[in-house]
Amino acid sequence: MKSIIRHYAKLLLITGASLIFSGAVHAGKSHLTMGMVLEPPHLDPTAGAAAAIDEVVYANVFEGLTRINQNAEVLPALAESWNISADGLTYTFNLRSGVKFHDGAAFDSSDVVFSLERARSENSTNAQKALFSAITAVKAQGTDSVVVTLKSPTGNFLFNMGWGDAVIVDSASAASNKSKPIGTGPFTFKRWVKGDRIELGQNANYWGQKLALKTATFKIIPDPAAAVAALMAGDVDAFANFPAPEMAAQFQSDSRFTVKVGSTEGETILSTNNQQKPFDDLRVRQAIAHAINKQEIIDGAMFGFGTPIGTHFAPHHAAYVDLTGTYPHDTEKAKQLLAEAGYPNGFKATIKLPPPSYARRGGEIIAAQLRKVGIQLEIIPVEWAQWLDQVFKNKDFDLTIVSHTEPMDIGIYTRPTYYFQYRNAGFNSVIESLNVTSDPKRRYALMGAAQAILAKDAVNGFLFQLAKLGIWNKNVLGLWENSPVQANDLTGVSWKN
Repeated sequence: MKSIIRHYAKLLLITGASLIFSGAVHAGKSHLTMGMVLEPPHLDPTAGAAAAIDEVVYANVFEGLTRINQNAEVLPALAESWNISADGLTYTFNLRSGVKFHDGAAFDSSDVVFSLERARSENSTNAQKALFSAITAVKAQGTDSVVVTLKSPTGNFLFNMGWGDAVIVDSASAASNKSKPIGTGPFTFKRWVKGDRIELGQNANYWGQKLALKTATFKIIPDPAAAVAALMAGDVDAFANFPAPEMAAQFQSDSRFTVKVGSTEGETILSTNNQQKPFDDLRVRQAIAHAINKQEIIDGAMFGFGTPIGTHFAPHHAAYVDLTGTYPHDTEKAKQLLAEAGYPNGFKATIKLPPPSYARRGGEIIAAQLRKVGIQLEIIPVEWAQWLDQVFKNKDFDLTIVSHTEPMDIGIYTRPTYYFQYRNAGFNSVIESLNVTSDPKRRYALMGAAQAILAKDAVNGFLFQLAKLGIWNKNVLGLWENSPVQANDLTGVSWKN
């Protein structure tokens, strides 16, 4: 730990001499450079699960019928209003007129029909296809209205339509959105220098309020030390998700910066391959749960930033149930369970760690904790693209660490082919009931029941809720403090005069 601190201190000394000259210099008051740790695999939010995609294009390049703000409120977007039938099965969306895609194509009801039908089709590649599962029909009603019919009432339907996975695309440009995204948003895609940056420009024909920013750059900086140096030197103006929490105090004491600690939807978990031996044995998963010391991970990997969790649910939600005591830290109990499962001397396994510091640092700590009960982990660092291919797509892993930042995503545990391959008919039944329930009290009770099942089954090692540590130039206004969805929404960002 001390060596890490010394490393950063050295960087501060190196960059400090130039701060007087470079720190206050910006690339114009209408440009923002945002630092990001992970480079997106592509730029189509309707065809990928990586949060980094939405962090660049959500609300900036692409828009949906609705949008979510930083307070998790549902706001109008391409639909300026809507009507809901008394039985909750029919939504009539009234579309904005005069909206154009970035290539000049007119937006109308046919684009909504195409986008929703494409997302829910049998061969859909949408990572959140379940969002559209309640839809039975999507029909245009003229050019400026769309009627969506559901098979059952869905309490979160308007919120679901605000996800990045539900943005509206044009059929003529949909196939090329991965490399050349064309949306209706206030920013247009300009250039992607792979491994370095993604550049956006202002959409002069935007239907909505004119932006204060004319251009924006997302700078890819995967190394925490380089992120510190870039922010201190003024090479980037902001890091909405700062990767070096151990340096937060340094920035808090520096009057040139704003430091915000907010909340995210990021359940950080020790993801477990539930269909791979020995992890298909509940006793082994319970042993791992007892072996983990969550606070030690938060303190060591996140320098205290994070909230312990005992299931896959955000603590800031009103329906959250505190289940952190389900499997308290107890190494002797862990050893006993391993012996009962037939592993009195433990076993060997692998843990694949993607680039974020919570994963790399947390993985080292977890490996040390599991070693105490006889589980020997081989640590395999992987790049983000490798993680998506090997772990998420092909399920080639034993253990891994990742933050699930999708909002209200407890339903992913119903998917038998999802990468941790959990299967429980009782859990599925609870979620099925939740999906057709509108009454808030009943919904909260069902959410609580779902949380309890996941905790009891020790599906994954539930570690902590990821804090949103944002650090930016004090003159930058309008960045989000909280992250109810995966976004770096720049539409309200400006520079203080």
